[in-house]
Amino acid sequence: MAFTSDQIYQWLEEVKDPEIPVLSLVDLGVITAVVIDNDSVAIEMTPTFVGCPALDLMQQEIKSTLTSKGVSSVTTTVNFHQHWTSDNISEKGRQALKQFGLAPPQPAIFPDIDLLEHVACPRCNSTDTELKNIFGPTLCRSIHYCNTCSEAFEQFKPIH
Repeated sequence: MAFTSDQIYQWLEEVKDPEIPVLSLVDLGVITAVVIDNDSVAIEMTPTFVGCPALDLMQQEIKSTLTSKGVSSVTTTVNFHQHWTSDNISEKGRQALKQFGLAPPQPAIFPDIDLLEHVACPRCNSTDTELKNIFGPTLCRSIHYCNTCSEAFEQFKPIH
């Protein structure tokens, strides 16, 4: 059975980030290459952080998903040739983060403290917000408070 890269990427849309289940690994931008050789597929990926605790689970889910689609051999390779940045998140992924209640990261500029402090609230879009803790429940998220709607929220940190 012959596969195309587009088909593989479409199937990989089903593989969700274990910590943010509305975001596929494709939209998160951790899938960096798909190589097809007959019925075998090799996936290269770069995790958001070197010590990502969900890496093994992501690799298992990639293999399981592609095998269920008829791919006979799936290998995953983690590489750090080019580091992951939050700019790798697709526009669809940014919208999914916001709908999930996480403020998407700012674009690829070195963020100054004002950009970190006054993140747009994913609930009401106000920028009258405060950074409460740079360290959220995971390395890639921070905790903020919105003075307009009085809600706490998390931001997916800008990483460059």
